[in-house]
Amino acid sequence: MLRKPGLDVKKARIERITEGLCVQVMHIGSYDGEPATIVTMDRFAEEQGYLLDINETRRHHEIYLNDPRKVAPEKLKTIIRHPIRKA
Repeated sequence: MLRKPGLDVKKARIERITEGLCVQVMHIGSYDGEPATIVTMDRFAEEQGYLLDINETRRHHEIYLNDPRKVAPEKLKTIIRHPIRKA
């Protein structure tokens, strides 16, 4: 049963993703601040001996933990994840 009967879910899908080795970070704040967080995360991975492994099958993705319509920008929480491999 839908909590929001007027919500159009025709494009929604459930998809299983096998991540493999990844580096991730919890970004707290406005989406505009994400690029700096990503630079920091990628630099950390490289310092630990890993290379980014973003390609057609292994992609950057984000998991949004709040609704930006209901939460102040400075309190938004986003998990940012990049696939990596040993250097």
